[in-house]
Amino acid sequence: MPDQAGTLYVVATPIGNLEDLSPRAQRLLAEVNWIAAEDTRHSRRLLEHFGISTPMTALHDHNEREVTAGLVERIAGGDNAALISDAGTPLISDPGYRLVGTAAQRGLAVVPVPGPSALLAALSVSGLATDRFAFEGFPPRGRAARDAWLQALADDMRTLVFYESPHRVVECLAAMRSAFGAGREAVVARELTKRYEEIRRGSLGELADAFARGDIRTQGEFVLVVAGAEIRERETPDLGVERLLAELLKELPPRRAAAVAARLGFGKANELYRLATGLNGRG
Repeated sequence: MPDQAGTLYVVATPIGNLEDLSPRAQRLLAEVNWIAAEDTRHSRRLLEHFGISTPMTALHDHNEREVTAGLVERIAGGDNAALISDAGTPLISDPGYRLVGTAAQRGLAVVPVPGPSALLAALSVSGLATDRFAFEGFPPRGRAARDAWLQALADDMRTLVFYESPHRVVECLAAMRSAFGAGREAVVARELTKRYEEIRRGSLGELADAFARGDIRTQGEFVLVVAGAEIRERETPDLGVERLLAELLKELPPRRAAAVAARLGFGKANELYRLATGLNGRG
């Protein structure tokens, strides 16, 4: 790698409260040659608040495949760059995977600048076990795929953390109550670090009822934290591996569907991936 190669900084930005942007992050965002941002208009407001005028380039789900090679070449040629998402730590349910992966494969320096994360913020105040947890991201949108996906997680003994949109959170919580049981302890974290931050604890049944009564507003950003299953907490129907994969494939790519099924004890990941690929090919 040429001596003049630059560095890619992966920079966490506030999830609400602008005071959470660290001094180091502020300095680097001002010093780098350019910033790759998920939404340049959104991020421009953040930069303007801190008096930062660094040029930005868009990097989002719809263009990452096309622009990654060019951005990596610029870093290899000597540019220092920062990757940010709309809020929180990049790559946590946000774009940037290809850029970071390609830069690392080229031997370029990729440096983390840690900071805010909605996932860790919610987990830290949940009051639930944190020694073992799994971040599952956004549930599948389709009802059948989501229900099968949650059913497959029902006996996972780790604390589970999910993101969900305000438009689907009520239905999702009801589905969790059905899959995990109404008595499973959980936490709804809404608008973390923002003016109307709300953290509600209780059983899935209690939280679902609170939404139904309108006690919890369906506005803002949501993180759902659910306690892990106790040993033999409940009986899980045998969904059958092909049925499970078929439902997961409606919302997830074959490799992720296979990984979820393997993690939950339905077989080896490579064998499940081959099965998922075959099922996917049937259309």
